[in-house]
Formats: sequence, structure tokens, C-alpha cells
Amino acid sequence: MLEMPGETMACRLPLTVMRATMLRITTHDSPEALTFQVEGRLVGDWAKELECCWKSTAPVRKNRAAIIDLTGILFIDQEGKRVLTKLFHEGAFFRTGGPMTDAIVSDITGKSKCILRGAVLPVVGLLLVAMFAKGAPGPLRLTLRDAVQMALKQNPQVQVANLNVAVSQESQVVARSALLPQANFAVSDAVQRENLAAFLGMKVQGFPEHSGPFWLFQGGSNGSAPLLDLAAWHRWRESKENIAGARAQELTVREQNVLLIVSQYLGSLRATADVSAAQSRVDLAKALFDQASDLQKSGVGTGIDTLRANVQYQNEQQRLIEARTALATSLYGLSRLLNVDPHAPIELADASEFFKTPAYSAGETMEQAFVARPEMKSITSEIRAAELERKAAQNARIPRIALNGGWSEEGLSPAGAIPVYNFGAALDVPLFTGGRIRAETAIADIELKKLAEQQTDLRNQIAEEVRTAAAQLDAAKNEVDVANLGVGLAREEVTQARDRFQAGVANNIEVITAQDELARANDNQIVALYRYNQARADLAHATGQMESLYAK
Repeated sequence: MLEMPGETMACRLPLTVMRATMLRITTHDSPEALTFQVEGRLVGDWAKELECCWKSTAPVRKNRAAIIDLTGILFIDQEGKRVLTKLFHEGAFFRTGGPMTDAIVSDITGKSKCILRGAVLPVVGLLLVAMFAKGAPGPLRLTLRDAVQMALKQNPQVQVANLNVAVSQESQVVARSALLPQANFAVSDAVQRENLAAFLGMKVQGFPEHSGPFWLFQGGSNGSAPLLDLAAWHRWRESKENIAGARAQELTVREQNVLLIVSQYLGSLRATADVSAAQSRVDLAKALFDQASDLQKSGVGTGIDTLRANVQYQNEQQRLIEARTALATSLYGLSRLLNVDPHAPIELADASEFFKTPAYSAGETMEQAFVARPEMKSITSEIRAAELERKAAQNARIPRIALNGGWSEEGLSPAGAIPVYNFGAALDVPLFTGGRIRAETAIADIELKKLAEQQTDLRNQIAEEVRTAAAQLDAAKNEVDVANLGVGLAREEVTQARDRFQAGVANNIEVITAQDELARANDNQIVALYRYNQARADLAHATGQMESLYAK
């Protein structure tokens, strides 16, 4: 599919390319640069479409930088590498977004970073381009969705899972080749001399001891075509199931990485809320300390009241320092998971969303989880592949039929060679294999039993995760309601205690106690909100909806 947004210029590709989902090319036109955003798999004929798009925009690229954005690329084969090399030599530079594209671009450019007309320019997204253009990294402001999408593009585990899918696809080609005709061509020119006595086993009077030497030339082709080979047929079908299993494993890795990023982001949001609450308590403690000092100066308050207020103020400052340290540490962990420049600070754009409790609208039943969870899809593919492997082992007893033939030119010299050929059909009937077929069938039966046990265990695990996450989400929602009420009551308590202290009808012990209660209520509220958001993420993961909920 080819995107054509209003503010962009899109290349006009053939209809087959626009309907396909393997590659998408979107051209963004700006006064500074012409950017080719490439998404999908840059392989085979699809890579040639990028080359065609590059040629068609030659007039537009004059006197401007040309950027090939590879952050959305999942796989690049040799043809894709050839096209990128050609574009590099014609003045393009690349924007990479993961270990795979980094390694390929480094191999093309001969440097560890992308090149633009001789200047080294590392690029990871448009925001980082602006940072490096200024000479110093600026803050990277990320929403939760931005963080998830960045992790899915740059995480090494996701890239490895994509490569495993590519390996499974190539393995299918290998398995399919056993069902297709095979042909080869060979030419030989040799000299032969044979010992006749050794060939006959005795010396014959009057016969020479050897024949030759004489030259033998042979050149031609031979081939074979299978007509009946059920074992190879089942192994080809098994390779197709292996592709489905590899794709399910890729989804599993993506879901796990989304859960990891979401949990780290939510932990950072919680740390941000802790900092805000600690700062508010510091401001309140400072105001109460000033109030106690003013009352002491006016002769209404006592020194012990001022001292208690000062101690409370210092305690709140200590808590603020701890909260800021926890936030910085959490953001460092998020930066590490996202694989971004460690010198660029991260800012959370969704800090205000932490105090909201959005409902979880995805399917939450166990039956839907059994269907949606990629782990279930993976083990189902493994079971089907094992069943086909068992059939392939059993069908090894069935005769195999194939056509064989060859045609060549033979002679004592190339000039005197004449055509020779042989054609025929071969029937291969296994009579005795030493127990190999029986053992292979038994191994396949054992594997099927193991997979059946694993499937049952996985179903029980998914059921437990769904029920647990749903119960935790419901409990967390109630905790949030109670915590919000507790914060309101604690604030009212602080206000009344402060008024009583100001009126002189009580000392500030009540104020200090109310401050502690407010701090506890704030902590309870933040913990409850964090538990709700984390339980929501856990339920999405339990039902196989992590990426659809947080990345789209």
C-alpha cells in the first residue's frame, strides 16, 4: 500500500505494489530535504520500486539533501542492499532505527554512522536530527505510544524475531525444492589408463597389461523430477507451519517488549507523580514553617512549634530529594530499553494521564485470550508441524517414483564427441531401514505428547493470568476511588488544623499530624493509580492485546 498524505508527495507505483503490504514508500517534501520513508521488507522486486521512486524524483532532489528513512524497515536482502548502495553513491544518506539497519548502513558507507556528503550525521528519527543539528542533545519528549512504537522499531529482540521469520521462509523454499525438478550441467575432459590384469584378476598371455592412456571428453546435463514423494510433501507443509510459528513467536516478543516498555513508562509516571506530590508537601511545609515563625515573632506561638515545623520542612525536603532520584533512575532505565542516545534526557508527555482511569474495552474473556495470545498460536503451529513430521516419517515406507535422465556429448576429443543419453523412471521401495522409520515415528509421537502437555499448561496459565489481572484491575479501581476520597479528607484536615493553630486554640502538633496524614494519602493515591494502570496493562497482555492497545 502506498500512502499519499495531503502534505506529502507520493511516488506512483504499479497497482500490484499499491495493493501489497510488503513495502510502503512515502515521500515527504520540505525545503531542507526530500525524505523517502520506507516501511516493510526491502527485498527483491520491492527494492527496485525504491530505486524507481528515487529516479522519478531526480528533478526535485536538486540542491537538497535526500534522506532514506529506514526506521520502519523489518528486513533487507541482497537486492535491497544493492539498491541502498547505489543510492548512497548518488548522494543519499540514511536514517536508521535498529541494530539490523545500523549494521547494513555501516557496511554500505564504510563508517559506523550515516554519511551526508562527507559529513558524519547519526540519525534516529526527526527529533534526534534536530538535536544533532544544534550540536547538543535536547530533551526527547515521548508519549507512551511514542515509546512503544520506538521500542518495536529499535529493540534487538524484535529485530532477531523478524530475522527468524525470514529464516523460516527460506527453509520453506528448501523444503519445496525437494518437490521440484532438479537439473545440472557438467563438463569434463580427462585422460584414462587402466590396468587390465587388475580388472580381469589375472594376466592373459598375449594381452597387454594396460589400456590407454586415452583422452575422454564428456559434457552435458542431467536431471530428475519426483512424481510421488509423500514424505517430501509433508515436510514442505511442515515448513509452512514453521513460518506461522515463527510469526507467532515474533508477536510474542513484540507483546513482551510492549509490556516491558509500558511497565517502565508507568513506573516513570509514578515517579513523576511522587515528585509532584513531594514538591507540594515541601511548599506546604514551608508555608507552615513561615506561619509558625510569624506567630512566634508576634508572641502568639512558641519556639517548640517553630522547631517542629522546621523539622517537618526538612523531612519533606529529604523526601523530595529521594523522589527526584527515583524519577531520574526510572528515566535512565527507560532510555536503556528504548536504545536511544544516553545523553538526551527523556521527558514524559503523558504525565497528566497518570491520574486518569481509562476503561479497558478489549475482550477480556478467557476464550478470546486463547485465540488472541500469540503463545497459543505458536504452540498450535508446533503441534500441526509435529503431526506433519509424523506423517512424513510414516510415509517414508511408501515407494518413491521419479523420472531421471541425462544427455551429453562424449568422445575421445571435443571434435569427435557424439550425443549420448539415458532416460528412465526409478521406483524406490524401502524394504529394510534398520528401524529408522519406526524410531522417527515414535519420536514424532513423543513430541506430540509433549506439545499437548505444554498446550494444556499454557491454557491454564492464560486462564490464571486473565482472572488474576481482571481481579486486580477491579480492586485497583476501587482503591483509586477510596484513595481520592482519602486525599480530599486529608487536605481538609490540614486546612482545619492550620486554622486552629492560627487561631491559637491548638499547637502545631495537629498540623504536623495532618501533614503526615496528607503525605500518606498522597502516597496511597499514587500507588492505587499505578496499580490500576499496571493491572490494565497486565490484563491487555493476558488477553493478547498489548500492541493493539498501546501502539496504535
